[in-house]
Amino acid sequence: MNYLSVQNLSKYYGERLLFTDITFFIDKGQKIALIAKNGSGKSSLIKILQGLEPPESGEIKFHKDIKVGFLVQDPIFDKDKTVYETILSSDNELLKVCLNYEKALAGHSNLNEAMEEMEKLQAWDYEQQIKQILSRFLIDNLEQKVGTFSGGQIKRLALAILLLQQPDLLVLDEPTNHLDLDMIEWLEGYLSRDNITVLMITHDRYFLENICTDILEMEDMQLYKHKGNYSKYLENKEIREEHQRVNVEKAQNIYKKELEWMRRQPKARTTKAKSREDNFENVKKAATQKAQDKKVEIEIKMNRLGGKIVELHNVSKKFGQKALLDKFSYKFQRGERVGIVGKNGCGKSTLLNIIIGNEKPDDGNIVLGETIVFGYYNQNGMHLKEDKRVIEVIKDIAEYIPVAGGQLSASQLLERFLFAPEQQYNYVSTLSGGERRRLYLLTILIKNPNFLILDEPTNDLDILTLNVLEDFLLDYKGCLIIVSHDRYFLDKLTDWLFVFEGNGKIKTFLGNYKEYREDLKEQLKIEKELQAKPTIQPTKTNADTIKKKLSFKEQQELNQLEKDISKLSEEKGTLTSQLSSGKIDHNEIQNISSRLQEIIDLLDEKEMRWLELSEFA
Repeated sequence: MNYLSVQNLSKYYGERLLFTDITFFIDKGQKIALIAKNGSGKSSLIKILQGLEPPESGEIKFHKDIKVGFLVQDPIFDKDKTVYETILSSDNELLKVCLNYEKALAGHSNLNEAMEEMEKLQAWDYEQQIKQILSRFLIDNLEQKVGTFSGGQIKRLALAILLLQQPDLLVLDEPTNHLDLDMIEWLEGYLSRDNITVLMITHDRYFLENICTDILEMEDMQLYKHKGNYSKYLENKEIREEHQRVNVEKAQNIYKKELEWMRRQPKARTTKAKSREDNFENVKKAATQKAQDKKVEIEIKMNRLGGKIVELHNVSKKFGQKALLDKFSYKFQRGERVGIVGKNGCGKSTLLNIIIGNEKPDDGNIVLGETIVFGYYNQNGMHLKEDKRVIEVIKDIAEYIPVAGGQLSASQLLERFLFAPEQQYNYVSTLSGGERRRLYLLTILIKNPNFLILDEPTNDLDILTLNVLEDFLLDYKGCLIIVSHDRYFLDKLTDWLFVFEGNGKIKTFLGNYKEYREDLKEQLKIEKELQAKPTIQPTKTNADTIKKKLSFKEQQELNQLEKDISKLSEEKGTLTSQLSSGKIDHNEIQNISSRLQEIIDLLDEKEMRWLELSEFA
């Protein structure tokens, strides 16, 4: 079944042609990604599909019986409404009934009437989906005003509402921005379901690899179609570019011969000669076209690193009663590459701000080497003046920039960073989101830092820029800290991780993100096996090993924890089933909910202690 037909679509941005005569189709169950450079018109295409902008020409047709849902880069909600009111603005009747049931559980409306409505619509399963989706995106206070949300929270709220509406076709513009890694992996699994149809713009290469059935590549105002995931796209693109290079070489050889012929021709020409002359311009065009695009070139002259880098000694920081850092110590080594991962709001950016001196710790101290020059890419600090021209942004820092082997003018440096000479005199206000981030990143790199800190550097950068940025960072000799939700970026560039576990605790892990997730899955697998078989005693050999590593008292505690975790998990499952049955009265619901929360807290506590002891078992 065809969901969407786009035929012969063209669009200008001002006087610049973004794309021309593009045609594609989306059928039920397809998961299609649109890949293009920043400023090529990806977001404009989404706006055309939404009906927010008209195309210059072409036709768009959605199937009349489907519901389409859009996630845009900058969602807009009424700031005076609560989360609850914002979600209710949807026309989804199931969603309204379930939210009313939640309000009734909290004592704000008639519970019996709410339960009758739930039973009438058979909404119990959907109610569990609502809880799962809202909790996944950390939306737990339905009475909070949307106006108090950060940009990231608003994006997550928009995504949650969209998924709850369960449209037939999802159109997603950068869906992984502002999601932490756990959220991204959950969303990846959700969108991979067979019954979900997606058109998305994303730079997340693991997302592209694991979800996509098709990729549309927009380049030089044309659309290329690739069947398969990201790996297949790279393979097809390489074949196309090699084919293009061969054709250009052939055309150049023909052009040389035709040029010699043109120079030898007398003024009086035959009809046959006139035809050959007319064809000369086509040959010339083919011979002089670029066989491949310019690439971003990043080159800096790094300041020398001394013996002492950065040292953190028992650093602690609280936000109100919430511990973000608890006596964290670490000594950075020369050329070290650290990735930082953890849930949103756990303190990652706070640690970065403490390292560079923007925030002071409550306790502990930071020692900096005398030669340290920080480069801090922070999206909250990206304040480019809208009325400045692109070249003025760079010249305000320096007219000439030292690089390895000499110096470059501001214009030369911008051209290497894919800002063509004519684009350098455009105002910042005309740049796309990705182009702004590329310009901001350049303003950081040209200061020649030897300790580079990148806080979510991949948001809205196109894949071409990301690939070259990664190549630059692989050759970078200074210290590097990366906070990113881009798993591919982390895997390629980091060899240590700071894992924020909550309550101010930071675990250091030797390895990249993929290795960390594999290690975590192995731990969870062991834990589940222990819960499933709590009565199995260790063999004599295992017991002897445990006794060597654990005291007798700790061994007894470990055995008891296994039994407690099993019993609590069983009780949790029973209570959850009772709540979902819809066959219990109001008083019982309150009692069961209270007990369920106690069990969840106990399980968290006991599982954490079990993990601590099991490391020595």
